[in-house]
Amino acid sequence: MEKRMRRWLFFVMLALALTGCGNSRQENENTVERDAPMQIGLSFDSFVIERWTRDRDMFVSTAQGMGAQVNVQVANGDVQEQISQIEYFIKKKMDVIVVIAIDGNALTDVMKKAQEEGIKIISYDRLIDNANADLYISFDNEMVGTLMGERLAAECPEGGNIFTINGSPTDNNVTDVVKGFTEAIEGTGLRIVYTNYCDNWLAELAYDMVNEGLSQTDDIVGVMCGNDDLASQAIKALAENRLAGKVPVVAQDAELSACQRIVEGTQTITVYKPVEELAKKAAEFAVKIGRGEDITAEIDGKTAFDGTYDVPCYYIEPIAVTAENMDDTIIEDGFHRAEDVYLNIH
Repeated sequence: MEKRMRRWLFFVMLALALTGCGNSRQENENTVERDAPMQIGLSFDSFVIERWTRDRDMFVSTAQGMGAQVNVQVANGDVQEQISQIEYFIKKKMDVIVVIAIDGNALTDVMKKAQEEGIKIISYDRLIDNANADLYISFDNEMVGTLMGERLAAECPEGGNIFTINGSPTDNNVTDVVKGFTEAIEGTGLRIVYTNYCDNWLAELAYDMVNEGLSQTDDIVGVMCGNDDLASQAIKALAENRLAGKVPVVAQDAELSACQRIVEGTQTITVYKPVEELAKKAAEFAVKIGRGEDITAEIDGKTAFDGTYDVPCYYIEPIAVTAENMDDTIIEDGFHRAEDVYLNIH
């Protein structure tokens, strides 16, 4: 009898011990899950444009400083590759996916798929169509076009013929830039006699397009380019036709080569967009949204229409940069060093 009792007590204690281990294991797993860092997927169009590496570095360092981990993917201008990378993020159960879209219309379905999995999505710099993103963060792209148009009009007070060499037709920002530019030159006497779009922002196309425009007429007073990379090729074509420095060229992004051309006199203006400020703010928002924090007060009720939904948005104002204010903007902000900007000025 006593032996049976001891045996019974032994099994009871063993069962309690095993139950305790199970509970302890469960608690440990829950603790690990709670303590696991937030996972952010960051998908880039490409790194062809100089600014994107700046965006990447600031975004990653800011997010990591807030305790998040960032998985960076780059699609090299391939839409299907970008879709595959976003699907990979979904499979990896990211908390937030941030996308610089190659084609805002082509990513709608995969972004909705991410939302269905409970993942927050952010359209970075370029709005994704009909996706109802949790946030769209960018510069005021219409103002970018306005600044370029106003400067070109000031440079050509008597009006005249101009070319517009725009960026990728699948980039929603291009539409906003063109709108701002077109409205800014209304009533100025400037006439767009040649316009075209560079697929995937390929700068080489700008060279061909300016030459094509000049074959139709070389009586032009200015050229608007979608960004500084396109401007580099446009100016190359102008130089070969002995027009560089005579025909004002306006663009955006404040690339080092563009700043050099401005102080040298072959490019008139670049619109400076403080990309590190944008990336820092985007990372902060990504972490906050991933934590479920309310960002309504920070965006002040602003929205952008994505074709179906009014998406919460946050804009940073761009700055027009010329030779006159180069030191007070680009150099003072530490965006480029004076010795680099003035490298070819003796």
